[in-house]
Amino acid sequence: MGYTVILEQEPGGRYLVHALALPGCVSQGDTREEALVNIREANGTVHRGLHRGW
Repeated sequence: MGYTVILEQEPGGRYLVHALALPGCVSQGDTREEALVNIREANGTVHRGLHRGW
């Protein structure tokens, strides 16, 4: 399942990414690729938590 994300470059050059379907699910990385890998991990963590009733 895919999610729409917003990827923004911060003034310092790092990337910030938000998963729109999962409020509060935010990550970052030094590169676009790293930020996208990190948000995939964060999405997985959120989904596991939701299924466990967190």
